[in-house]
Amino acid sequence: MQKEEARKKALSLANRSNIAMLGTNGDKGYPNVKAMIKMENEDLKIVWFSTNTSSKRITQLNRDSKTYVYFVDFDQWEGLMLVGNIEVLQDIESKKQLWHEGYEKYYPSGVTDPDYSVLRFTA
Repeated sequence: MQKEEARKKALSLANRSNIAMLGTNGDKGYPNVKAMIKMENEDLKIVWFSTNTSSKRITQLNRDSKTYVYFVDFDQWEGLMLVGNIEVLQDIESKKQLWHEGYEKYYPSGVTDPDYSVLRFTA
């Protein structure tokens, strides 16, 4: 497979995936993997997620920002792993960008809820 064809196939997988596995470096160096709802992706370079600020994932990411994102399509038997770093964002612009109606269920104070964090993964 040519490089451009592989890139297009990889981007197609990332674009159609609603769930991605996020791998972090957990306690004592053991890996942790969690299925996360992919909010948005910008090509194959940036992937956006949101999570609770109080989660253990945030503690792990603040300690070590090296991570990976893995997309999988079981029906097509395709997978894609991107490695990079992730930032935990609390700025209102990032929070508004990813906010969706119904999130009040998880973040009762709305878009300004201190327990609402945005994650920006950069491959």
